[in-house]
Amino acid sequence: LVVDMQRSFLDAESPLCVRGAAAARAPEGCAAAVAKARAAGAPVVWVVREHDATGRDAERGRAHLFDGTDAGPCVRGSDGARLCEELEPLVEEGDVWLPKTRFSAFFRTPLDSVLRRLGTRTVVICGVQTPNCIRGTAWDAIAYDYDVVVLSDATASCDVRTQEANLRDMEAVGVHCPTWEGWKPA
Repeated sequence: LVVDMQRSFLDAESPLCVRGAAAARAPEGCAAAVAKARAAGAPVVWVVREHDATGRDAERGRAHLFDGTDAGPCVRGSDGARLCEELEPLVEEGDVWLPKTRFSAFFRTPLDSVLRRLGTRTVVICGVQTPNCIRGTAWDAIAYDYDVVVLSDATASCDVRTQEANLRDMEAVGVHCPTWEGWKPA
């Protein structure tokens, strides 16, 4: 699962930009993870935020970021909803495109059904932001009885301490958190 690697989360001008060196490296790690997954014959799922321009489908705490135009974060069809330029060319026919409106990629989406039809037993997660969408998706994947891998250097938080604390918390409940280079697809 490549989660929220969109311009609204990676462009410096965006109010939801995940800043820092880890975020700057995340596209490279995600691209490498996609290449490894494809080489192993694993499906690639692009999980993206997509919101109505009014923000009525966004979390209450983010509704103020929407004004009815495409200026809000990840407004469906806007530039901010597009994948970052490093990853956009990697989307292939046959990949799964999964829009969501909440932190977890499982919440009110068909993700569990899609993964089960694909025969998925292990969910590998990369993207942004670790304490929100990565963690929420990992927790729900555990609840759905998947084995979960979060690629530690292909995910990012706004600061190093937050990233490290979240990775430790996930490891404590059985999430495997290798680097993208250390990850070995099954």
